[in-house]
Amino acid sequence: MSAKNSTDEDLEAGSANRSDTATGSGLVRKTSIVGGMTLISRILGLLRDVVFARYFGAKLVMDAFLVANRIPNMLRRFFAEGAFSAGFIPVMARYREQRDHEEAREFINAVSGTFGVILFIVTLVGVIAAPLLVLVVAPGFVGDGGDLDLAALMLRFTFPYLFFVSLTAFAGGILNTYGHFSVPAFTPVLLNVVLIAAAVWVSPMLDQPIMALAYAVLIAGIFQLLFQLPFLAKIHALPRPQWAPGHAGVRRAFRLMVPAIFGSSAAQINVLLGGIIASMLPVGSISYLYFSDRLMEFPLGIFGIALGTVTLPYLSRLWANEDRTSFSQTLDWSLKLALLIAVPAAIGLFVLAEPLVTTLFFGGVFDEHAVRMTALALQAYAAGLIGFSLVKILAPAYFARENTKTPVRIALIALSVNLVLSIGLAWYLTTRDIGGPHAGLAAATSFAAVLNAALLYRGLRKDQILLHSSGWLALLSRVGAACLIMYIVLFQLLRPLEWWITASFGGRAVWLALTIATAASAYFVALLILGVRLSQLRLKPD
Repeated sequence: MSAKNSTDEDLEAGSANRSDTATGSGLVRKTSIVGGMTLISRILGLLRDVVFARYFGAKLVMDAFLVANRIPNMLRRFFAEGAFSAGFIPVMARYREQRDHEEAREFINAVSGTFGVILFIVTLVGVIAAPLLVLVVAPGFVGDGGDLDLAALMLRFTFPYLFFVSLTAFAGGILNTYGHFSVPAFTPVLLNVVLIAAAVWVSPMLDQPIMALAYAVLIAGIFQLLFQLPFLAKIHALPRPQWAPGHAGVRRAFRLMVPAIFGSSAAQINVLLGGIIASMLPVGSISYLYFSDRLMEFPLGIFGIALGTVTLPYLSRLWANEDRTSFSQTLDWSLKLALLIAVPAAIGLFVLAEPLVTTLFFGGVFDEHAVRMTALALQAYAAGLIGFSLVKILAPAYFARENTKTPVRIALIALSVNLVLSIGLAWYLTTRDIGGPHAGLAAATSFAAVLNAALLYRGLRKDQILLHSSGWLALLSRVGAACLIMYIVLFQLLRPLEWWITASFGGRAVWLALTIATAASAYFVALLILGVRLSQLRLKPD
């Protein structure tokens, strides 16, 4: 096949994808695909966390691994999911819409080479400075416990994950821009599979079992990148890296990244400061926050992140084509879906916190005290699930318009509020000798997320970027009534923690599944009785 024919086929495929999404049906279908793939990944992620809890518990070695793993993941969100996505995807969408395929490939080559060199330098510095980095993010590790040395050793293996996973996110951004969402959404499954295998089969063979997880993080990063390369080759977009910082597209993308860097930094400084404070709290606090956050991320990842992943390239194309009406309609539709899913999910997580934690994590070295402490943090995180979900939907509306400054300003405000609340709540709960000062950190994070979402929403309304369709007040009242009915059903089915602790795993799992299924059925049946129909929630073409 000639290069010209390949290019023509790519352009025809791009036209077909644009036609598909123009009606809104493509957006719905692709959101479902990403959500389905993410569901697989999240289920395996929960299984991974169950294995972690059973094999390592909420103990010192687990805290050390979570710190070593948090540092590259924090920077991953900074490079790959934050500033880079905000800068690369909108510019890539413009190249796809307004340039030919060869120019788009030149842009991809230039970004991959320039971005790759920067990542390599950052990774090298991180490996060399591993002890210093651990000291900065977990000063509470200083002492005779050995956790500082252990975390630093593991960081030398986990930090290179940043290089591979950031390039993986870059590859995923290309695939998403060309309308291929399933492969990037499935890729995190590989990380979970490798980590589970390492914990179950490799860790028992090592003198320091927890080191198996550090080795696995690095290996998984390599596998994730290699997995996506054949799919890039299939659409004739496999990068040939070139160092080209002067390329016009690279300069434009990096100009968008600079303010987004501060926004992403604000979000990750939240994580960093929370970790610093948690490291000074009783042993296990870092683990309690980790396990509870993973449970909160389950519904967020399936719905909020999936919808945000799909809408960013879609909104970028709409804005590039100056289709303001469809842009607003897409945002309005996304917010309706968020209302329908995030509100009942938040209520369910709050009410079922202890049953969820007990069923998934209790056993082995994860004892009843760990269950209670993790459940407290989960309830605090659940209160912010709506805010977390809305941020994933509203922020792309700014990035798609190549406006990265406003989200930065808002993120800095949220950061300041989170910092003050985190310190204040942790101090108050500690001095009052109230169990679970770590829950104060989760509560502060949730409040900051709601504030972030509210400010993003206000900005879109003020600039008349988001115009609501009719029927919002009626939908709000119906969702509220359906959630009340769901809560009553949950309350009737809920059993005390002592029952969950003493019951067998099978008994807990069956009753939890029955409770969730019954409550969810009650919610959706109530919506139907109150007059909510699927046809009312479709994204209609302009």
